[in-house]
Amino acid sequence: MFTFSLTLVRHGETEYNRLKLLQGQGVDTLLSETGAQQGEAVGRYLRDIPFNNVIVSNLQRAMQTAEKILRNNSHCSGTEMVLEPLLRERGFGVAEGRPKEDLKNMANAAGQSCRDYTPPGGETLDQVRLRFKKFLKVLYKQMLDEHGWSRPDASAVSSEAEDSANDTAAAASALGASADDGLQGVPVHVLAVSHGAYIRVAVKHLVEDLECSLPEGVRMSQLFSPCPNTGISRFIFTLNRSDSGPVLSAARCVFTNRKDHLETLTAAE
Repeated sequence: MFTFSLTLVRHGETEYNRLKLLQGQGVDTLLSETGAQQGEAVGRYLRDIPFNNVIVSNLQRAMQTAEKILRNNSHCSGTEMVLEPLLRERGFGVAEGRPKEDLKNMANAAGQSCRDYTPPGGETLDQVRLRFKKFLKVLYKQMLDEHGWSRPDASAVSSEAEDSANDTAAAASALGASADDGLQGVPVHVLAVSHGAYIRVAVKHLVEDLECSLPEGVRMSQLFSPCPNTGISRFIFTLNRSDSGPVLSAARCVFTNRKDHLETLTAAE
């Protein structure tokens, strides 16, 4: 068996976010001043996590956020971020660059909910889910190619990681959350920086399709709520060997949409 953690972070705020305009893939904007501050804040929050791999959407807002996380990290001075188009935001077609209210109006005119509606030229939710499934497949292979099956205690890590995730989830509710929740006993750590709509689809796939284990007492509304700018989600994966390649044995959600690091920014305002 081989176990690793995946920490998903949404990019920081852009002016389009602030103005409630859709970006998707066609509008490739930079971080706003607030977004840059959020990037620094999430970088400080995650500074002690020794990320082995950093994988990032190739849109500028995600790359800028990842750069700030890496610059603040105590262990990643030699770590290079890998740009991955599979992590790009959902494509919103003709709605890109337009107010989110326009998307709602288009959905209403089509007799659909805004969440399920696909504007002309945009990606369906199933297409985004397929992109995330492809990303996971590539990631599983990369983990084994780079880190192998023979890391110390890798065979014993699965149950330890699951017990640890349960313990830290309970402790977080009683004592306050920690940036390293769920990582005890896990030998390899991956950071992925992506986008709000994409992360929402990814979480739904992990929870509903892969039936990952959930923290005790978590509400489904919290799991599937929109991810805030620089919101953090974390999952633990255990892989088994097969003749056709790595196979997922277990997945566990540690937390989703965490934004503790943003409290310092709010307090400073």
